[in-house]
Amino acid sequence: MILAIRSDKPEAELYLVDNKKIVKELKWPAHRELADTLLGKITNLMDSAGTDLQSIGGIIIHTGEGSFTGLRIGTTVANALAYGLTIPIVSAESDKWIMHGLEKLENQQSGKYVVPKYSSEPNITKSKKASA
Repeated sequence: MILAIRSDKPEAELYLVDNKKIVKELKWPAHRELADTLLGKITNLMDSAGTDLQSIGGIIIHTGEGSFTGLRIGTTVANALAYGLTIPIVSAESDKWIMHGLEKLENQQSGKYVVPKYSSEPNITKSKKASA
């Protein structure tokens, strides 16, 4: 079973893929609650499929351009899961990101990590406390 995560836009997406077919999916309006909801939603997805994290053999994370914070959160969770479960992880983009990710997973080994691709430099402002 493969876990696929997309967190680059306001609506987050999770998929469970088995034998190159999506067997379960979960989409929700994550917006600014992605950090609070992502792990729980992964658990919900696994429960609804009658399985657990130990059954995951790989992770695909969508790393294309999008929300800086969403990409950072999704990629961090995906990397942590891959590391903790000692399973391979790959990044993918485009409309067919899951299929591209499945192709990449065939040759990937565990112990690797992925990084997101940001559309621009982050816009980090000064703390409001510092300017007061």
